[in-house]
Amino acid sequence: MLQNRHFDSITKTLQNYLKFSGSFVFMEVWKVKLAVFFVLWGLCYSSCAQERPAMVQRPITWDSTREQLSLAYLEERHGIPSKTVDIVPKIIVVHWTDILSVNKTIRTFDPVQLPGRPRLKKASMLNVSAQFVVGRDGTIFQLLPETTFARHTIGLNYCSIGIENIGSARYPLTEAQLQANTTLIKYLMSKYDIQHVIGHHEYLAFQGTEWWKETDPAYFTQKSDPGAIFMQQLRMNLEMEDAVALP
Repeated sequence: MLQNRHFDSITKTLQNYLKFSGSFVFMEVWKVKLAVFFVLWGLCYSSCAQERPAMVQRPITWDSTREQLSLAYLEERHGIPSKTVDIVPKIIVVHWTDILSVNKTIRTFDPVQLPGRPRLKKASMLNVSAQFVVGRDGTIFQLLPETTFARHTIGLNYCSIGIENIGSARYPLTEAQLQANTTLIKYLMSKYDIQHVIGHHEYLAFQGTEWWKETDPAYFTQKSDPGAIFMQQLRMNLEMEDAVALP
């Protein structure tokens, strides 16, 4: 993880400090050194932690029906029986909406059940959604809690946070959206043990790995969002250009 590299550096620095101060001969000095260690570590941890970015709360409908459909999806599609809709985020999936309006996008996600899309309905009546939407001006909207299940990526919903960006192939994502995604993802990576940051168009690379959990091998779709160029720029911003982005 990105933040682990910072913590490793901090730990080495503090270990060197303790070695340097190891020549003290007083029996109680170790207590002082230990206190100083934790004070310095705490200060360094705070400086490395990412602040929560500004975001607008636009919660979509969450009722008993959506909860039951989500639990059914977890069990029937992912093969994961669960009593709660909580997820442990390990993957972040970046999307574009193909809808050029924040309000229309949220109105699309708000109904509990899918209004159309027969093939998706056959898999589940649960409507698609995501935890976040990013407007073309970079404004971040939160639709669901970060650790609440959302249907946005076949095979990976159970462990992934979805970020939908207002845009399409004809209207590529903006520089403001790139910066907003960078800030949001850095915050999420500082909070959760995120192992992969991928574009929706890359999700099929997880088929055949331990990450992929879809009970029907024939159930998948081809995606092109948000595109290789945007993901390359995003990973550079996240200092992931030399990391393994995909399994």
